[in-house]
Amino acid sequence: MSTKKEKFPATPATRWLQTHEVAFSGHLYPYEDRGGTAHSAHCLGVDEHQVIKTLIMEDERRQPLIVLMHGDRQVSTKELARLLGVKTITPCDPAVASKHSGYLVGGTSPFSVRKVMPVYLEASILDLPLIYLNGGKRGFLISLPPSEVQRLLQPTLVNVAIED
Repeated sequence: MSTKKEKFPATPATRWLQTHEVAFSGHLYPYEDRGGTAHSAHCLGVDEHQVIKTLIMEDERRQPLIVLMHGDRQVSTKELARLLGVKTITPCDPAVASKHSGYLVGGTSPFSVRKVMPVYLEASILDLPLIYLNGGKRGFLISLPPSEVQRLLQPTLVNVAIED
């Protein structure tokens, strides 16, 4: 469990993690519009490959889903659609993504989302000892072992990464 001395925002994600007695650390950094994972990784002095993006996407029927992907990789939406047996997968419009998740784009956490959505995790994320995910607020990441993400979210593992 994170210590009480740490000063970080109380978000639905951090409250949910605390309720589930998950040990994590909070990391604040100066948010930059369109800075993405490259900016947060630089500010925190970590490899961008360890910073995991929470992406809200949808299929052609507008059914939303969450994809967790390395910060330095893109999602092959064509490959993901093929794996899921749907015609297309596209990123949600930011307003739609916020409606589904309950978070502002740039501050989307996979924990405690507003709407229950299937979660897809790039399998190679599990090879990392520690990952950094959004904590539910712009400029705030949390770090924890990827095994905890797997245990809590029960994601479907996929191999849909494309190098930037």
